Amino acid sequence: MKHAAKQREADTSAPGSPLFRTVDLTGHLNNKAVTTESRKGEGRLNVWRNTIPAQHFSAAGSRVEVDGIPYLLAPESAYDNVRCAGQYVTVPEGRYDWIRILATGERRAETEIAVHFADGHIDFEALRVSDFWHAPPRFGESVAYRTPVMHYPHHVQERVNAGVFSTRVPVSRQAAVCALRLPRHVGVHVFALTLQRTPDDLTRRSTS
Repeated sequence: MKHAAKQREADTSAPGSPLFRTVDLTGHLNNKAVTTESRKGEGRLNVWRNTIPAQHFSAAGSRVEVDGIPYLLAPESAYDNVRCAGQYVTVPEGRYDWIRILATGERRAETEIAVHFADGHIDFEALRVSDFWHAPPRFGESVAYRTPVMHYPHHVQERVNAGVFSTRVPVSRQAAVCALRLPRHVGVHVFALTLQRTPDDLTRRSTS
């Protein structure tokens, strides 16, 4: 089965929709989840070191789109995702309606993400991510990738698929966001993060 994410371009400098802002996670990458068949043992999505076959995932550094939401995948490096351990991620300051997250979980993961505002307030919002291992989305996420096989360190497992999902977290406070604190939950793997701006933020910045 082919993945649902549409690869738009490999040029990471190309401008996207003004409604969305992709967030650079490069400095927080700490886990490898996508492997080639010849290097299956290099990744670790869970304790059994299962990984996602690279031929069924988009290339490193690609801009992909899931249900109209643009995401920017990590550039080519030793790591391709953030295994969440409370990382503090600064973001372009602005007003946002939604935090869009391309992620997967080790089993079903229910946790919180902390939204930091420029005025000093911090809100905690629920983040729920479904299991990557041969499971459907349980929390209403969109399926971004669904692979036909799964990588183990020493073999390719047929008829066992891996899933990556596009989910969203609301920004409830009407104030400028300046940073996010990722969950302290190593079962959550984040591949990309995009902020969806509020209509008033778009208007204010276009006239300033």
